[in-house]
Amino acid sequence: MSLRDFFSRARWLANGVLGADKYQKYLAHHRATGCEHPPMTEREFWRDHTDRMEKNPGTRCC
Repeated sequence: MSLRDFFSRARWLANGVLGADKYQKYLAHHRATGCEHPPMTEREFWRDHTDRMEKNPGTRCC
């Protein structure tokens, strides 16, 4: 494995662990399900996401 491949995989893993890829997953889901309304902007998505997390804390530690 080259150094470039290593850093590419490390970045992919870090984005997955930190949740940075959630918006991209949302867009893929939006395309796959054929929603009639346009997708949220990235800013709208993150606002909605944090609002839902605040209302439903679930099992998070803090």
